[in-house]
Amino acid sequence: MRPPVAGATIAAMGAARSIGFTVYTDVLCPWCYNATVTLTRVRDEVGDVLSLQWKSYLLRPQPQPRSLDAFRRYTQSWMRPAAQPDAGEFQVWSTDEPPPSHSIPPNVAVKAAARQNALERYHLALMHAYFARNRNITDTANLIDVAGECGLDVDRFERDLDDASVLAEVIEDHREAISLDIHGVPCVVVEGGFQLPGAQERAVYKNVIAKTLERRKVLA
Repeated sequence: MRPPVAGATIAAMGAARSIGFTVYTDVLCPWCYNATVTLTRVRDEVGDVLSLQWKSYLLRPQPQPRSLDAFRRYTQSWMRPAAQPDAGEFQVWSTDEPPPSHSIPPNVAVKAAARQNALERYHLALMHAYFARNRNITDTANLIDVAGECGLDVDRFERDLDDASVLAEVIEDHREAISLDIHGVPCVVVEGGFQLPGAQERAVYKNVIAKTLERRKVLA
């Protein structure tokens, strides 16, 4: 692998149009949490060179009941992603809130926040609420609480949570991912269709950006 490319170097290379990363994630996935944190930091470093589009993927599309004890044991596995560079904040489940039931409610909530141009802010806050604060993010009251903490119009957010068209967007994202032969997340689809699966380190994402810029120059 080539040496990591600094954010300032990428920004200096410039781009007539942004490089698009379409990111498929599930709010309940710890590796997606890390990818979201890392990609946000990369975009902050390289600026307008990178455009991020977030789409839903449903790892647990149907409710699957789990006991609290079994779920606590499962969350011990979060310490693996917690050890990754640029990781989000993780805490083995320490509250008495029940396990989240399935993927649809939090992914719908993220789409509802997007209607107030707050997708990224809410997305990160919701993941933090789950992985670090151990809140059940399939509980409507918790979804609304996080919206309030993010400064959203809560009344509008509640209406959008119940809007069937928001759920339809989530389902369409998931179907789109399956049509692209994506069967796990996180997965970044770079312009041109190249897929980069898994939670990568910042240097990997930056090198993909740099190579894409170089390829544009060759094809120009």
